[in-house]
Amino acid sequence: MNRRKGSARRPLAILLYGIAVLLTLSGCQSRPADAESQAVGKFTEPRAWSSSDMSKATPYDMAMPDDTKVDPRVSDPEPKAVPAQPEKAPYVENAAVLGKVFFDTPDGPRVCSGTAVTDPADPGASSLVWTAGHCVHSGRTGVWHRNIVFVPSYNNEALSGVSSADTSEQRISPLGVWWADRAGVSSGWAREGEEIGGAGAPFDYAVLHVRRSGDPSASLERAIGYAIPVAFDAPAIAGIPTLKIWGYPAEAPFDGNLLFSCQDRPGRFSVDASDPTLYRIGCTMNGGASGGGWFMARADGSLELISNTSIGPSEAQWLAGPRLGPEAWELLDTIGAGGATG
Repeated sequence: MNRRKGSARRPLAILLYGIAVLLTLSGCQSRPADAESQAVGKFTEPRAWSSSDMSKATPYDMAMPDDTKVDPRVSDPEPKAVPAQPEKAPYVENAAVLGKVFFDTPDGPRVCSGTAVTDPADPGASSLVWTAGHCVHSGRTGVWHRNIVFVPSYNNEALSGVSSADTSEQRISPLGVWWADRAGVSSGWAREGEEIGGAGAPFDYAVLHVRRSGDPSASLERAIGYAIPVAFDAPAIAGIPTLKIWGYPAEAPFDGNLLFSCQDRPGRFSVDASDPTLYRIGCTMNGGASGGGWFMARADGSLELISNTSIGPSEAQWLAGPRLGPEAWELLDTIGAGGATG
């Protein structure tokens, strides 16, 4: 890992409410999980992920068939597509907390997006990553993905067409490769989640606790310079003027090498009115963006993560993500220092 001693990284800057807003900086075994609220997995250090392995990983996304029925009693009208915008490079100075989540499945290496988040039980030294549940666990089939790693600021210089032969650590993983020693998903995802059709999407979130190979005491938050707080009490969807989301889309016309974002006013989305309502915004990001963070500005100008990309249609016109509540908070506490027993 390349560290410039004494260098300062700028917190992620986003444009909300028409003004520039900056983020406010705000193995172990986990305690037994409440079977009613979460499912927890523990892992040994995985095989090393080479840059070649990373370049071959394909998107792992929840497919939303065009004929999927949407509940019109709850869902707002479909939003207009918002073209995804590229993030400014270098990422370590402009979007360091955002990155890629790589993992192995029986069908080969796959990839999602993720965000480094704060751990209230370990302030200033968090090693937690927020992503989508389907990027960690298969859902109701009950299978955990393996060899899960997080790479913040992947492809730091925003080079197009990064090849499998590019082994430059400074370009591919400037802040290191962090492997998950434990992970958790909601019981809703473990019980209902399916790869096709949207089942389990309202519960499609996950938390990873990560370590750096060769340096198990390292903190992800300290290595990056900051992390993003997670809000579990965001206002109703109608009370949020705008959201901005990030991810590494990997299906045409994107190639998975570059970080993109979309910004839009959220609406309501539901496939089943008996389940919690999701956020939905217009966005042209596609496969590979799953798990990417959704950010809201508070009244004091600070930013918080309030959701993650879960599902979108095949034509890539919009994306939807779950609303986080008490069960999500409990999951973060279990996977973080609050639930660790040593």
